[in-house]
Amino acid sequence: MNEPTNWDPVRTAILTIDLQNDFLHPEGAYGRAGQRADAIAALPARIAPLVKALRARGGHYISAQFTLVPDAHGEPLIAPHLKKLRPFLGKADFAPGSFGNTLVDELFPADFVVEKVAYSAFYQTRLEYIMRAVGIDNLIVGGIVTNGGVASTLRDAHLRNIDTVLLTDGSAAFKDDVHQATLLSLETVTCQMSCKDALAWLEALS
Repeated sequence: MNEPTNWDPVRTAILTIDLQNDFLHPEGAYGRAGQRADAIAALPARIAPLVKALRARGGHYISAQFTLVPDAHGEPLIAPHLKKLRPFLGKADFAPGSFGNTLVDELFPADFVVEKVAYSAFYQTRLEYIMRAVGIDNLIVGGIVTNGGVASTLRDAHLRNIDTVLLTDGSAAFKDDVHQATLLSLETVTCQMSCKDALAWLEALS
């Protein structure tokens, strides 16, 4: 892995996973269903200063957002495993262009938005196209959940020889023991930093 101290900020992007209203806002799909965690709610405020610092140095911010594609009748195309896990999801939840599908206010707007239909931000999305077109080689990754979309994205980046930093407190799961176990399992595929250390690193770059 290429250590982040060697990265060019202009060729670096912050990539957040699923920090959107249907997951985090009280009026979103998860909020209405009583599905929340303090660790998840705290993420946007931690990540926002990093976005500002990287943009000031010529870097970019990409938001990958889970999307449920509606069928001809407006019913969401939900994978069977997800429907079993989250039976409360229904019509208009995570729909393209909806309030719930939109990035949370603390981070809005992103430079680029990537709609994703599965865990990984690389799976059947335009993320790699954007990275090539803009000249992005490295990713600083945070978001939810650590053991789901974040881990899948980092492993896919590793397979593509894309260097990454995982924000250890810029990502979260609904259970902290799951989050901690995932951090341990990802040590071989990504560098890891706290948001505080990542901000200090970015601010030290010219």
